[in-house]
Formats: sequence, C-alpha cells, structure tokens
Amino acid sequence: MKSSKRTSGCHRCGLILAGGDGTRLLPLTRRITGDDRPKQFCNVMGDETLLQQTQRRVSNLIPAWRTMLALTAKHERFYAASVAGIPTNRLVIQPANRGTAPAILNTMLRVREMDPKAIVACFPSDHHFSDDATFVGHIEPAYAAAACRPETLVLLGIPPETPEVEYGWIEPGTPIEGQQTHSLRRVSRFWEKPIAPFASQLMAKGCLWNSFVMVGHVQTFVDLVQRALPWMSEVFEGTRSSLFTAGEGKAFSELYCGLRNTCFSKHVLSVQPDRLAVLYAADLGWSDLGEPDRVRSVLEGMAIRTGRRLAVDECLAAAD
Repeated sequence: MKSSKRTSGCHRCGLILAGGDGTRLLPLTRRITGDDRPKQFCNVMGDETLLQQTQRRVSNLIPAWRTMLALTAKHERFYAASVAGIPTNRLVIQPANRGTAPAILNTMLRVREMDPKAIVACFPSDHHFSDDATFVGHIEPAYAAAACRPETLVLLGIPPETPEVEYGWIEPGTPIEGQQTHSLRRVSRFWEKPIAPFASQLMAKGCLWNSFVMVGHVQTFVDLVQRALPWMSEVFEGTRSSLFTAGEGKAFSELYCGLRNTCFSKHVLSVQPDRLAVLYAADLGWSDLGEPDRVRSVLEGMAIRTGRRLAVDECLAAAD
C-alpha cells in the first residue's frame, strides 16, 4: 500500500460522496440503529460505518489532507465523529441534498481553486468492496489513464452478476491505444437504469455495471457539467468569489434553495459517452447496498451471522 502513496503525485486528490439520504435502505437502517440515519453512517457491514470503511479504503490511495468529503448539513449528528479533526476546507457541507451533480460540481470548483491541476477520484461512501487491495490495484491505472488523457473521465466498470435494473450500464467500445492496461476502453453507449428485458440484453452483450467510481482532471469534471447542464454551471460559477470566505454559507443557502435534484450519472455521464472511458474492474466484490436483499447477499458472502443479518431478514419478511 505504501508504494501507491509514493507514486501518487502531488496533484492526486479524492472526493468521498456522503451527502445522500439513503431512503431505499431506511427500513433496514432503522432496525439496526433505531433512527433515520442514512446508510453511509450506519454499521451495516461490521464495527465501522460505511463512511469510515470508505475513508480507510481511500487512505490507501490518497492522503487524508488531499481528500474532500461532500456532506449534507442535516446529517451532522451522524457524521460529526467521522470528520472530527478534518480541516474545514476539506469538508463540503451542502445546505441540502440535491443529488450527485451539485455535490460533485460544488466540490470540483473548490478543488480547482486549491489545485487547478488536480486529478480527482470520486468515491461513493455507501458501497461495499470485499477486496481493498484489488480495488487499489484498479484505481492506480485509472489515475494513470486520466493523467495521460486529460479530456477523458475514467469510470470503473464492474462485470455484472445479474441483469440489474437499478444500476447504470456501460457498453465498452474499442481499446484505448497507448495504455499499459488492455482493459481500458472507450465508452460506446451508456444506459441509466434500463428495464429488465433490456438489462438482460446488455448483460449478454458484455456490458458493465457503472460503479460510479470515477477518475479525471478537475477541469474535466467541471467541463462535463458545463456541457450537459449549463444552467447549473452558471449558478455555481457565480458563487466563486465567496468560496472559503465568511459569505460562503449565505451564498450557498440561497443557491441550493433554487436547485432541483440532479443526478450526475443520468444527466451528465449518460448524455456524453464520447468523453468517457471505462476500466474493466473484476474481482472487487462490489455492491451499492441499495436494497436489503443486496445487503443480505453480501452478509451471506462474508458469513456474518449477527443482528444485522436478522434485521435484513425481518425487513424482507415485512416487505413480503
């Protein structure tokens, strides 16, 4: 793990997305915790919260002082302990959850002010990976590819196990020449949450799940939003002078009041596959833990027999 840090480069940054409400898993997390905390702040898989597990996993790639956390103000009582000691300029506390597109753009504009040459890896905080070492082994070539191709955003694509209708799907295109790995390909098409029959076709065709782990130059993230959502880009750029000042809170409270929920995957990635590349990432044991049955499947694979497993079973029984 130490070698990855030595070769990280002075412009390597990370973003952990932890601002979601986790509504789909609330029936389970309520049974585990007794309150309405989103799943990233819940000990779903062990003694650590999913956010703490993500922080630990990312620390094998990026120093903590170069990792940003995107959070939502109303969740403060759930994440306060996890962010204790982190400098405030590394915390992006959104006034409200308005989806992944505002969270990513908000953070990237801040990163750009601190380091215009930054190469940023974006990590959801509520996903599970069973093999951290293999995960690191895939992010390293993603960083290398993004450094060589600054106009391209590199996505981690997961070989599918089922024709999942709640995930984004990526159709890999031709190999990208000049890369050390033959698993890096252009993106031909991108589908967000296809219907079941079409998802089966995509699986048979060799398409991949979108893990929503992404690596690219900070300006590439900003440009992708500007190209797909110029209205959003304009309002955020209008707050640039308030960043890291006493007036920042008021400026962003007003901005978020006028924002609608916008998904980075659906509204940014899927409409411009020409700016994307996909890295084939096998053997990660990945799940987004979005539904109780996915949590149960992961717990079964880990051979965990705890109250968490019982809570999942009770939740599924109640649903039936």
